[in-house]
Amino acid sequence: MEYVKAVSKLLFSEQCLEEYFTNLNFLDVPCFKTTLSKSLGLGIIGGSLMVKVPQVVKIYNSKSSQGLNFASVLLDLFAITAMISYSFASGFPFSAWGDGVFLGIQTLAIAVLVLHYRRNTAGALAFFVGYVAVIVAVVTELTPLNILWGAQSLTIPIVLISKLFQAHTNYKNGSTGQLSAVTMFMLLFGSMARIFTSVQETGDTNMIIMYVCSTAANAIIVFQLLYYWNVSAEKKRKTKKLK
Repeated sequence: MEYVKAVSKLLFSEQCLEEYFTNLNFLDVPCFKTTLSKSLGLGIIGGSLMVKVPQVVKIYNSKSSQGLNFASVLLDLFAITAMISYSFASGFPFSAWGDGVFLGIQTLAIAVLVLHYRRNTAGALAFFVGYVAVIVAVVTELTPLNILWGAQSLTIPIVLISKLFQAHTNYKNGSTGQLSAVTMFMLLFGSMARIFTSVQETGDTNMIIMYVCSTAANAIIVFQLLYYWNVSAEKKRKTKKLK
């Protein structure tokens, strides 16, 4: 029963457990919102285990980071790290930010691969070690909360700038290169769902605005993916006709 209670608390608050299973009140609106938020949060965390894996695999298989803007990847990693560090230090529920842990690991892998395939393996190793040192400083509470709050506040412009860097690279190249469509669609849907979960579980204005901006920026990249996909398909058809 202890295990059952522990698992149930992942989806239901103490109040909602009482409303649903003691009072049999299944029409309680606040509990419905809270439970939906926790369910979405856990679903996003589950999806985050694989969300950037297609991008990592695409870079590794092609042995190329063509089309990926390293500044965009770096800023994205900063935003994710600032968000999870601030959330961890603030004691927010894991369901509200846990996906950031797995997104951070995968984004770190992308950054390291981009450096490696640009013939800067030493830089890739140094970057990895430096990032791990930052995480250790946060987990061991060596970093003051006010600094983490300041970093979290910076994520709003950084999220926009990072995506605009990538959008500019796509526009300049006339294609999205090795950018993974699967990853970008999952990021778009995940950021949309996170707006709701942030409102319900944290009430933190910075986090809510960050996810609104992230959703808008991800939508731009997804639009480019669809646009350049159609352009590429049209070029292939014209090439075949000429042959």
